[in-house]
Amino acid sequence: MLLGLIGIFLSSCVLSPLGPLDKAPQHESKKLTGYRPFAWGISTSSLQYEDSAVTPGTKDYFVRDWDLLVAQKKAPPVGNALSSWSHFDKDLAALKKIGVNSYRFSIEWARVEPQPGVYNEEAIRRYVDMARQLKESGIEPVVCLWHFTFPAWLVDTNNGAQSNWLHPLARSRWNNYVTKMVKELSPYVKYYAPQNEPNGQILTAYIIGLWPPGHCLDFDGYKKAMTASEGMFRDAATRIKQITPDAKIMSVEAIPYWYRGPLDPGGIMYNTVEHNVFDHLDKIYDCCDIIGFNYYYSQVAGPLSLLTQSRHHGTHFSMMGWHIDPKALGKLIRKIGKRYDKPMMITENGIADLDENQRIKYLHDHIEQIRLAMDEGYDVKGYFVWSLADNYEWHYGYVPKFGLAVMDPKTFDRILKPSALYYRAVIKASEREGRVDPDPPSWKQFFLDMKKRDSQGWKR
Repeated sequence: MLLGLIGIFLSSCVLSPLGPLDKAPQHESKKLTGYRPFAWGISTSSLQYEDSAVTPGTKDYFVRDWDLLVAQKKAPPVGNALSSWSHFDKDLAALKKIGVNSYRFSIEWARVEPQPGVYNEEAIRRYVDMARQLKESGIEPVVCLWHFTFPAWLVDTNNGAQSNWLHPLARSRWNNYVTKMVKELSPYVKYYAPQNEPNGQILTAYIIGLWPPGHCLDFDGYKKAMTASEGMFRDAATRIKQITPDAKIMSVEAIPYWYRGPLDPGGIMYNTVEHNVFDHLDKIYDCCDIIGFNYYYSQVAGPLSLLTQSRHHGTHFSMMGWHIDPKALGKLIRKIGKRYDKPMMITENGIADLDENQRIKYLHDHIEQIRLAMDEGYDVKGYFVWSLADNYEWHYGYVPKFGLAVMDPKTFDRILKPSALYYRAVIKASEREGRVDPDPPSWKQFFLDMKKRDSQGWKR
């Protein structure tokens, strides 16, 4: 965290001016004619859910840059995660029970292309079959083509400046991979997110130094990776539209809500973090049909806040120390709606907590902010909870509990928590009323009713 803080201070001179952000096109809110259809969804990712299901030494064996990080003992072991590759039927059964109409999952590039130009056709068919099963179950598949990880063959161990985004093969192989996957998925998939949180991944990889290639305060690498990511996003959008003209392209950016801090002279830190939030999106929003963003918390842009975040505890913070601030989601919807004048989706939102009462309240309060913004005319098309079940959370390992379910390690069944049943009730109320309604009847009464019936002791 200290390195990240130093990086933010120093990068302010390199990444952003001291003044406010340039403004993208504005819009005037218009009353929506109706809420339907609204995407009620859940988001997951390949590394965090899938087992590898391949044997080392076989032609289909694949290695990701994150696997190299784990081997270097710089990240917790992943293991079989939630075994979703081998047991996707368990995920699908849970999704049906919850009643979502949309599901966002990612394709593991390394699994599909374990060596440059060598494709695992069986893996491709498996992903296509997952999309088909979702579609036939009345669940819209939303496919993310990259969620943080690169094939290990895009890692130059002797030259980190030519790894991942910046590897000489990256853009050409990416374009071939995108074209191949979209052609195969086109009968069943309409919604594509080319990249997940590239702004957050690049910051963590080139300034903070935690993620591959693990560079600290590499401002030149940061700028080059951002440019490469923007170009690869636009390439993907072009290819998707060429193959499936009616496809919908979504951004998925990491967007916390930043407040100005009292110990931030001239707004240096605030302007810097705002640039990390919006610079990437400013370069690709014009080729997006939907502005998707992930929101979890708000934070003050100041040295004390950044240094102490992980040590925050109490009812207003998650188990990760993230500040729970539902009203900030409403502020972001209004800010992003005015900035880009396009339909929006909240592509991830959730809380790491052991207390189901807290999770239910979190869901209620954030969904309520969506309803309030929509009543003002802001065009929000969907809401996706992170995540289906407690899963691997990158450098945090399996400690944070974000899931609406837990996995039975023997049967692989996803055992629904009370929050999953609450989310189901919200979805049913929305379908019945034709509008987003977070009170089915209310989160407090719902939890009290659940406690009477609950025999699993979820408040642990």
